[in-house]
Formats: sequence, C-alpha cells, structure tokens
Amino acid sequence: MINVIASITIKEGRIPEFIEIFKANVPLVLKEKGCIGYLPTMDVDSGLPPQERDENVVTIIEQWETLADLKAHLTAPHMLTYKKKVEDIVVGLSLKVLQAI
Repeated sequence: MINVIASITIKEGRIPEFIEIFKANVPLVLKEKGCIGYLPTMDVDSGLPPQERDENVVTIIEQWETLADLKAHLTAPHMLTYKKKVEDIVVGLSLKVLQAI
C-alpha cells in the first residue's frame, strides 16, 4: 500500500473556494482503481508544543493500492480538470509518498 501526504498551500482568503472545488472532486477520486482513501484535512489547534499550524494549508491524506494506481490518478481526466480550476488559488504543493516498512 502507498500512502501520500500532500500539503497544498492556498492563497490567503481562498480556502473556502478551494475546499468547495476539492470536495466536488473527491467522489470521482474514490471511484478510481486502487484508491483506498482520499481525505482532505486542515490543522487543528492541539496545544501540543511541537505542532506547527498554517491556516492556509490543506493536507490531503491518500491511500493507494499501488504506485501505478497513484501515478494513474495524477493524469485522470477529472484531476486535470481539478488542477485547472485551482491553478490560480494554489500557491504551492509538497508531497510525501510513503510505504509502510
């Protein structure tokens, strides 16, 4: 199983717009071959000292059966449409692709 942590930095004040676009795409992603989970999340104030919070970041937690399934996801037609819709909202993206050891 492949786990992905994608942190998407959004322009200030545009989080609600981004979330609306993103959530509309989630059902399509969940139907993709190999998709086990696809969950958008945001920081919550936990009060834990090492936590770094950023209210302009949406973190996506993904699980895929294989790396090939993840790669196919990136070029799925609905993902290309999603990317076009958010291109002027997203400031940056960091990606961690992980496998359990």
